[in-house]
Amino acid sequence: MKPLFRLKGASVHFGPAHSAVRALSDVTLTISAGERVALVGANGCGKSTLLRLLHGLARPTAGQLESGSAARQAMLFQRPHLLRLSVQSNVALGLWLRGTAWQAARAGALAALERVGLAALAQRNARKLSGGQQQRVALARAWALAPDVLLLDEPTASLDPHAKREVEALIDEFSNPPAPADGAAAAMTLVFASHNLGQVKRLASRVIYLEQGRVLADLPVTDFFNDALLQSRYPAAQLFVKGELA
Repeated sequence: MKPLFRLKGASVHFGPAHSAVRALSDVTLTISAGERVALVGANGCGKSTLLRLLHGLARPTAGQLESGSAARQAMLFQRPHLLRLSVQSNVALGLWLRGTAWQAARAGALAALERVGLAALAQRNARKLSGGQQQRVALARAWALAPDVLLLDEPTASLDPHAKREVEALIDEFSNPPAPADGAAAAMTLVFASHNLGQVKRLASRVIYLEQGRVLADLPVTDFFNDALLQSRYPAAQLFVKGELA
C-alpha cells in the first residue's frame, strides 16, 4: 500500500522552551492508503495532537513528517464548528472555498445531506440542531469534498447512544464503500481517536496506543485485543484495555 504519512522521530512541544509541554515525543510510524487506524490512550496522551499534526494544523518541533501532497484530507473535531447559516450553506461553503461555483456547491451540499439523512433540514439553522445532527452535518461537509483521508477526533464522544450508532454507521459507510466494478481501490484512509473500545473493534484494522506522547503499541486490531499478547509484550496497553490504567 502507498504510504500517505510517514513520521520519523516526530515531536511536538507547546510553550516556551524552558517550560514546554511535550504533546508528542519521538513518534515514528507510517500510515498507508486504505488503512483504518484507531488512536487510543488516556486523556492527554497525544491523540489529538497527532491528528492535528497529520492534518497540518500543528508542525513537528523535531523530527519529520512526510505526507502525500496529492491526497485530499478532511478532519472532524469532537464538537464541529458550524456557522450561523443554514445547514445547506454550511456544507456548500466548503465546496465554494475549494473553487466550486455557488449554485453547484449548493447542489453538491444537498446531495451530501441526502447521504446522511438530513436533506429535510437543509434550510434549518445549523446551530439549532441536536449534537448528533450537527455531527452528521460535519460528516456531510467532509464527504462532499471527496477526501482520500478522513481524520476524526472523538467523533461520537459527546453524543447519546442512538446518535453514536448513527454517526458510527456513516463513518463506516464513508470509509469502506463497496468496491467498484472495475476493481480499483475505493476505500478512503481513516484515522480516528476514540475512547470507545467497542467502536475501535468495529471500525479499525490497526490500533496505535499512546501514553505521555509516545507510541507504546502499534498492532493489528485483533492483536491489540489479545490479552495474552498484551500481557507479555505491552503491559501498559493491557491495563488501558482493562480500564485499570492509573
